[in-house]
Amino acid sequence: MLSIAFLLLSTSLSAVAHIVAFSHGMYCENGLSGTDQNSNIGVDPMYQLPKGKWWMHRFSKCESRPPAMHEFLEIPAGGSFTVELAANQAFTTLSFGGTRVGLFPDGEEHPEFERDHSTCITSPNLHTQNESMAAGTAFAISYQSNINKVTPENLVVFNRRGTEWLPTTYQRVFLLVLPEVVFALGVGYQMGKSFLVLECTNSYDGAYRCGEPNMYMFPYKCMVTGATSTTPVGKAVPPVWCENDQSKCVAGPKQMLYWHQADGNNIDVNGWDLSGSPKSPGYNAKCGFKHGAQNDIFATLPKRFEKDHW
Repeated sequence: MLSIAFLLLSTSLSAVAHIVAFSHGMYCENGLSGTDQNSNIGVDPMYQLPKGKWWMHRFSKCESRPPAMHEFLEIPAGGSFTVELAANQAFTTLSFGGTRVGLFPDGEEHPEFERDHSTCITSPNLHTQNESMAAGTAFAISYQSNINKVTPENLVVFNRRGTEWLPTTYQRVFLLVLPEVVFALGVGYQMGKSFLVLECTNSYDGAYRCGEPNMYMFPYKCMVTGATSTTPVGKAVPPVWCENDQSKCVAGPKQMLYWHQADGNNIDVNGWDLSGSPKSPGYNAKCGFKHGAQNDIFATLPKRFEKDHW
């Protein structure tokens, strides 16, 4: 079964990491003009913007450049898909026949970035110190047939990948393996003449003192294949900082992390975390997110997932 959907790249950062996921199905592939193979329009972070500009990365005006009608990022239920994290489309296989790609998002190999690298990496703009401290990645989903109807309440985080599973968002090629339960959310059935639409969000964890706090959000259109369940997700609520007391973590469907904007924020932190770093909301246990599939987000949990499958 198929589900035609929008995929939204959203990044919540504690540092300026000017990186975005490039893939067919993204808005503004080849830039606003549709012909620019050297486009970096999606990499701009958002800081202290009104919600009307940061939501869906609207300030870039890429909503006016959706993918072609029959072009999608295909996401197989229970399988995997790959995106390319880069500072510019030129450094991906989408441009110039892939002749400018490298191991890292700037088209270079960077052998100097060994695992114990201890200073902030600013070129490429990863703004982390090394791979073990690199930001994690989360995806969220929304049952909407119109990108303009997606809200924080119907956009639910359903998968999170962090430094427990390397590489994370440190290198260019990023492969995400998806459990079947995830795409029980995005089954391809029709409601009248409207397709079920999912909204996915890719987000980086905080990146350890290497820049200003900001976030990303960027849209894609997806096609989900192979899902069979129609179990809906519940209403998403804001996560909370719960590092000091895991019993205070929000259970069930959670929103993306929206912070350091002029309005529309859903979390605020201050002070220091247990490691002595400034508190930085991220998709990790500090805000109640477990690694992998977030199996507690269903309105009615499928019976085979009623027990703990973390």
